[in-house]
Amino acid sequence: MRSCYEWLVGTRYLRSAHRRGFVSFVALVSVAGLMLGVAVLIVVLSVMNGFERELRARILSVTSHATLMGLDGVLPDWQRARTVALATQGVLHAVPYVEAQAMVANGARVVGTAVRGVDPAEERAVAGLPQRIRDARMEDLQPGSWRVILGSALASELGVRKGDTVVLIAPDGTATPEGIVPRMRRLTVVGTFESGMYEFDRGLALMHIADAARLYRMRGQVSGLRLALDDPFRAPEVVREVALELGGGYFVSDWTRNHANFFRSIELTKSLMFVILLMIVGVAAFNIVATLVMIVKEKQTDIAILRTLGAGPRNILGTFAIQGTLIGLAGTAAGAALGVLLSMNLEALVHGLERLLGLRFLDARVYFMSDLPAYVEWLDVARICGVAFLLCALATLYPAWRAARTQPAEALRND
Repeated sequence: MRSCYEWLVGTRYLRSAHRRGFVSFVALVSVAGLMLGVAVLIVVLSVMNGFERELRARILSVTSHATLMGLDGVLPDWQRARTVALATQGVLHAVPYVEAQAMVANGARVVGTAVRGVDPAEERAVAGLPQRIRDARMEDLQPGSWRVILGSALASELGVRKGDTVVLIAPDGTATPEGIVPRMRRLTVVGTFESGMYEFDRGLALMHIADAARLYRMRGQVSGLRLALDDPFRAPEVVREVALELGGGYFVSDWTRNHANFFRSIELTKSLMFVILLMIVGVAAFNIVATLVMIVKEKQTDIAILRTLGAGPRNILGTFAIQGTLIGLAGTAAGAALGVLLSMNLEALVHGLERLLGLRFLDARVYFMSDLPAYVEWLDVARICGVAFLLCALATLYPAWRAARTQPAEALRND
């Protein structure tokens, strides 16, 4: 019964009635501010989660989970290394490749790029890049055909399309009586690929592994093995295990190491954004202090009467704590619902704004992607709501404590 009347009195003070309408309006403003703060925080963290998730997916679509390479650029006895790798637990596929730097020219346009020699029959096992090829198939790369598939941004910069030819210039030259002459080869463009990652679309060209090995004089050798794993997050330990099994003397790498700066920057940005935007939630939460102080000031007489009728300081404290808790709970719940709703429909909203304003918010050359993905992590939502509600609960302590200290005789002296 005691908690019942505290609840009734506390909720009654929040409802508008003639001259108390302003207090109720301030309470609504506190709820709205808290709601917007929580919603913005959820949307921002969801965008960061979506960006990280999409970046990881696109990186894994064009690169292998791990690579095993020789220290001098050539992997010795790669057939044995492949057998050992496939026998290692967690390794699904091990595919040889040749990779080197080159210049690609089309008339006066010359662009530096990485050339990767692949085996079309096995490439689908280690990466999803074959599914992103346009106007061609990976199987169009036949040994001796001297064909190439270019990244979409690279093809655009060179001004070529399917059926055109380009000149590939290898960095290692050939000694002639006239001096060192760079090795050049005319290649036919059979298609382009678009991974959604500007870094790869601008800096990668695919050839058949036999043609690449002949061009770079590998003499039947390869640059390394690309590994596909059942768990990409175990890539560092698995590729190290393979190298140790082979006796060491190899250079190992994996997707987490090659792109570590991307993911570190995302994690750092998420942490900073959480702290910065939490200040907004804190400002909105401490608006509750002003609201409850106004209510306590207005209700001095009512508090004194309650104390005269037998209510103790703890009852008065509970009455006003209930008000602050309700404001915090309403604002946090509404903000969580709004934030999740916006996050789940953010991509459509951004595309609508782009069409309406005629602008492009994301440049793929800067942000590595042209869309704004959002992924709601429910753990983040729970953490945000928990911290916001805790701030609201703390904000109710001072006004409730001040109300509990009201002395009935002093409050009723002038009434």
